[in-house]
Amino acid sequence: MATQTGFDRRRINGPEESHPPTFQVEEDFESRRWKLGEPRRTRKSADIRPIFLQPGLIDQANGSAYVETERTKIACAVYGPRQSKNAAYNEKGKLNVEVKFTPFSCERRRAPMRDAEDRSIAVAIHQALVPSVRLELLPKSTIDIFVTIIEADGIEGCVASGTVAASTALADAGIEMLGLVISCAASVVGTEIWLDPTEEESRSSQGTLVLSCMPALETVTSVWQSGQIKIEKVLECMSACQERCIDVHSVVAQALVENL
Repeated sequence: MATQTGFDRRRINGPEESHPPTFQVEEDFESRRWKLGEPRRTRKSADIRPIFLQPGLIDQANGSAYVETERTKIACAVYGPRQSKNAAYNEKGKLNVEVKFTPFSCERRRAPMRDAEDRSIAVAIHQALVPSVRLELLPKSTIDIFVTIIEADGIEGCVASGTVAASTALADAGIEMLGLVISCAASVVGTEIWLDPTEEESRSSQGTLVLSCMPALETVTSVWQSGQIKIEKVLECMSACQERCIDVHSVVAQALVENL
């Protein structure tokens, strides 16, 4: 029996012929940009995307949640509270937030290592959550929050949805909180205010604002802004976001009740 030349039995050999993949040609971004004066295409300016929320998704974690708003998909896991070993005594506990993008979450493949964008989103989520968690009841303890962005549709959407997922996961873990933290984003496009903007809408806007608050206590926990927005528009954005946060708060509360 003649042996095949160039054939290695210790390896998985590929096919002799290969063809490059064929992708659907999409229109360039410039043709999809919103021009000044054009109305919003997909929904009204004051509408937000439909929300799917599922607490208790990860069994191994103390608390978890999965949130999906069309092209934004985020999973969050909470571990703790647990005692910090080899650390100085502190009357208040510590809240750690880590954000990680999956390599396939964006249009351009992301490197597996963390970058500045991951840290900025983690800082924004941490600032929004800290006022709501009663860390004074957890001395020398640590709560770890891991946010995994499965699919991203703009950094503002990641901050808003990540905050909602993290707050839901904290409540699912049974950690005592002053109230649920809800977040909503708004962009100023021309003279209009568009709530819950997509990545394309954010690029077309003059500036974007993300408001985090506890609707049950009517307390604002964090305001995160990018771009140039006039003071009058900032106040209008905050007012519009607070109204939508009340609606989202009822969705999160109902999801937690159904998960019990």
